[in-house]
Amino acid sequence: MTETTSVHRICPFCEACCGLKVDIETDAATRTQRVIKVRGDEDDVFSRGFLCPKAVGLKDLHEDPDRLRTPLIKRDGVFVEASWEDAYAEIARRLPPVIAAGGANAVATVLGNPVAHKMSLMLYFPRLARMLGTRNMFSASSVDQIPKMLSSGLMFGSWLGIPVPDIERSDYLLIIGANPMVSNGSLWTVPDYRGKARALRERGGKIVVVDPRRTETAAAADHHHFIRPGADVFFLLGIAHALFDEALVDLKRLATHIDGFERLQPAFADYSPERVAARCGIAAAVMRDIARTLAATPRAAVYGRIGTCTQQFGSLASWLIDVLNVLTGHLDEEGGAMFPRPAAFAANTRANTSGKPGVGRGVVTGRYASRVSKAPEVSGELPLTCLAEEIDTPGPGQVKALIAIAANPVLSSPNGPRLAAALAQLDFMVSMDIYLNETSRHADVILPGPSPLEDAHYDVSFTQFSHRNHARYSAPAMARSDGQPDEWESMLRIGAIAQGHGAEVDVAALDDAALREELERALGDAATPVLAALGSRRGPQRLLDLGLRGGPYGDQFGRLPGGLTLAAIEAAPSGIDLGAMAPRIPEALRTPSGKIELAPQVLLDDLARVAAALAETAPDMVIIGRRQLRSNNSWMHNLPSLAKGTFRCTALVHPVDAARHGLTDGAMAVIRNGSKSIEAPVEISDEMMPGVVSLPHGWGHDIDGTRMAVAAQRPGANLNALLDENLRDPLSGNAVLSGIPVTLAAMGTGGTGGTGAARLSPAV
Repeated sequence: MTETTSVHRICPFCEACCGLKVDIETDAATRTQRVIKVRGDEDDVFSRGFLCPKAVGLKDLHEDPDRLRTPLIKRDGVFVEASWEDAYAEIARRLPPVIAAGGANAVATVLGNPVAHKMSLMLYFPRLARMLGTRNMFSASSVDQIPKMLSSGLMFGSWLGIPVPDIERSDYLLIIGANPMVSNGSLWTVPDYRGKARALRERGGKIVVVDPRRTETAAAADHHHFIRPGADVFFLLGIAHALFDEALVDLKRLATHIDGFERLQPAFADYSPERVAARCGIAAAVMRDIARTLAATPRAAVYGRIGTCTQQFGSLASWLIDVLNVLTGHLDEEGGAMFPRPAAFAANTRANTSGKPGVGRGVVTGRYASRVSKAPEVSGELPLTCLAEEIDTPGPGQVKALIAIAANPVLSSPNGPRLAAALAQLDFMVSMDIYLNETSRHADVILPGPSPLEDAHYDVSFTQFSHRNHARYSAPAMARSDGQPDEWESMLRIGAIAQGHGAEVDVAALDDAALREELERALGDAATPVLAALGSRRGPQRLLDLGLRGGPYGDQFGRLPGGLTLAAIEAAPSGIDLGAMAPRIPEALRTPSGKIELAPQVLLDDLARVAAALAETAPDMVIIGRRQLRSNNSWMHNLPSLAKGTFRCTALVHPVDAARHGLTDGAMAVIRNGSKSIEAPVEISDEMMPGVVSLPHGWGHDIDGTRMAVAAQRPGANLNALLDENLRDPLSGNAVLSGIPVTLAAMGTGGTGGTGAARLSPAV
């Protein structure tokens, strides 16, 4: 006898966060469960039944025999299964001596992007960080998004106060270095971009894409313009110059909410479209036409993403995108670039609080710097590309232990071979991960998290960037393994061990005490009734209820009957629609002036680098990454439903470049950057700009000591093994991944090194 039930889930595979229905069959006798079907939830208030191919991988992920279900401890170089008690005891035995010898900064943390899809990890990592007390915190943010966080923080006062296109009411979108047809948004949560873009064009609107590759998004747009990788800053400056030059600037209602406007025109004076055209590869007439169209279209927006961030001018490009939205009157206007109003956890949202709306402390960077490269702290973390040198460079403050949480930087950050060698030198390493992968293989203890179907979920991060306001919650759908703790419990236990309290600490009591302390600090005597109102909830659910009830739509703990609570969302399995974005300036600002800081001095000063680079000659051949629908992240390569089909780790090369380098379709090529080289099959395509080769990131699954059988069958080449970990945007510390000069050669010709530098030796 079996019973089939249908449960609602939020897809954990990408930023689109689509609503799903999952059919689960339960055996009445054994109570074993299996996934029968995954489909889109047509009643979901946000995604409206949209489904991409990744969602079916949820079944593969849950059932993957390689997914870890019990802790592993490394004994004499070999991983053995262990109980949770033994795993925590091993951490208690080995972590405190590292801290005792080297202090708090002897421990580093690194977070991967799956953390953003885990409510438990998102809400409790800040507590772990405070308990550890280390400054050595790293994450995937400094590989692809921190320039946007920095520019938004400087302009608007909060790191995640990022405006996103109001696509459903827009009539013109300029998209730069982004591929939302594949990603369904990035720092812009927009499921079914394809359908929304089609609707925009059907109502007479236009989409223009600027990208070194004619991406899926570009192919479906009205116009596509190739741009030299890393030259976005010149293109954006050319448009900004044209707006002033042709008297097209119109600040509209924002005129009284801006500081620094008068400093822009002089700063942009030397960057006419005619002067920058050759450097960016886009004709001056095209830049001027785009400027005129932006200014003349009542509802329009400029959006840029990974391509604009992962370059040497990432912070400047991110800033200039919002400058263009301001100068054309499209920031905080319907159909333009607007600020979402999430239901919980937003730093730039207040409800029923005292104080002047729109005023805050702003952001501060460089409160400390990395030990070796002196890279400044941004948003509480250091550049991920500094992690290897912090481990392998001797001296006071050297990192001796690492806590990696859902992170695989050996594949996802530049110069993975150096990082792998550094990880092997650590005195102790803990990985919280569901796979034994290229990074976690270096751990001494691996603590696996539950399957997404075994965990509760609320989009802590992606509601901050959603094109429409909403609130959705997924309760656990399947039973987890006996004794499997929540990930928040593991983080609190590790924090307690680091503080000398041992592995046997009462985690629930620790959680209660931490929350009471936080509430008393914020609310004083009002903390007691708030705690009482939260009732018997514990862990992330309690923090979520707190965030929702105190948020802009909340019931304010009974003071506003009918307001939002976790119970209300639980009773609405397809979510609660909170409406379209609405103008939020000045309320959304958190700058000390209470205004948009349009010309931060640190950004104006960085234009000196642009002036110097303008005179440089563009390289003959450069490499960029690319995003793919079925393999956004390295761990997706182990899911059969996503890994099947045509091999996707290919080097896209324009026919002209293939001919001049002696490359043929399907044959292997050597791609070299100095002493670093990788080998990849060639795919000749005119979708590439001449002089540019593209290779997807996250591949390179040919390293001994991992347990990802499906991924190892077609390992691919690791793009990041070509890249220089010391090359960063100096303001944000973001890694430079795009526009790197390379040489190409057919295998067996003079350019072949034959070393397969992307591969790490088993001894590493």
